[in-house]
Amino acid sequence: MELDLADEQERTRRTARQFAEGEVRPRAEEIDRTDEFPLDLVEKAGALGLMGVIVPREHGGLGMDTLSLVLAVEEVSRTSATVGAILSVHNFLVCDPILAAGDGDQKRRYLPPLASGEHIGCYCLTEPEAGSDVANQTATAVRRGADYVLNGSKIFITNGKAAQVALVYASTDRQQRHQGITAFVVETERPGFRFAKKERLLGIHGSACATLFLEDCVVPASNRLGAEGEGFKIALASLDGGRIGMAALAVGIAQGALDEALSYAKERTQFGQALSRFQAIQWKLADMATEIEAARLLTHRAAFARDHQPRCSLEASTAKLFASEVSHRVTHGAVQVLGGHGYSQDHPVERFYRDARMTEIDQGTSEIQRSVIARNLLGL
Repeated sequence: MELDLADEQERTRRTARQFAEGEVRPRAEEIDRTDEFPLDLVEKAGALGLMGVIVPREHGGLGMDTLSLVLAVEEVSRTSATVGAILSVHNFLVCDPILAAGDGDQKRRYLPPLASGEHIGCYCLTEPEAGSDVANQTATAVRRGADYVLNGSKIFITNGKAAQVALVYASTDRQQRHQGITAFVVETERPGFRFAKKERLLGIHGSACATLFLEDCVVPASNRLGAEGEGFKIALASLDGGRIGMAALAVGIAQGALDEALSYAKERTQFGQALSRFQAIQWKLADMATEIEAARLLTHRAAFARDHQPRCSLEASTAKLFASEVSHRVTHGAVQVLGGHGYSQDHPVERFYRDARMTEIDQGTSEIQRSVIARNLLGL
């Protein structure tokens, strides 16, 4: 694994940083306050290629590797975890599975508008009774001639109310449990496809997170992704990528919080000197920076593994577990450094603190990550 970035990877990071600093940062507080999906920023991200970082050039994307996408998500998340989450879900959980499991026609139909940002993708796996137990899908897909009829509900769908394309997982054979799950690419304008209430979340405001209802939604068999029963395999492979994206999101949040804490510590004076002169504050900042760097390296290693190994579940879960818990500790520490200002909604640190909590839950809780890591270690 190379620790130095290639020129193209560095260009992608610079592009993402310029976008984050010039376009996203000025809007971050407003997005959090209004809980409105930042469609204009998504369109600008699409124009820069950030909505299709790993999509091949022949399908309208940048044709870059997983590490390039990780760099982009991290840079954007330093200013807004919401926009970082939108990019991560769209790239890792929608574009990537279509790229990996789609046939030629599906790639030609769906990837160009997704890569350009003309269409936004969402990932529909979680159900009221199927969270950590992914195999317990109750949404059904029944074959009727040349079509499938989908029924059921999904919850916590990031990008949901803004999406034109949804990757939906449903059971074609409940008796087979995980072996009976099938994936479908579904246009959200289809009759019977309905997003209901927008979720009221602790953080990541503005992500259009919503509940989905499928009510006799007719989908052509040509929209099936892979063969019947391959949905669980597709979901697990995409979750590896999603967990790497979540780790990048967590690193970005933590770095953003540290940046704010460093700036505040240099400017704030107490007892006649800057906070940064107190050893207690210095050591706290040093610990925060050290943990972030370790999380970043684990995340980059997982990205490298995804592009160079058949499976990267161990690396992805390790990075996601450590980075999300680091993000929690660092944002907690940043609030502590800022004191009352860190607890105020007038300061970005308060937002980072709330946003970080999601990274320990989404794409598999910390408990699930520990189970995945243990199974890999023990060969279970």
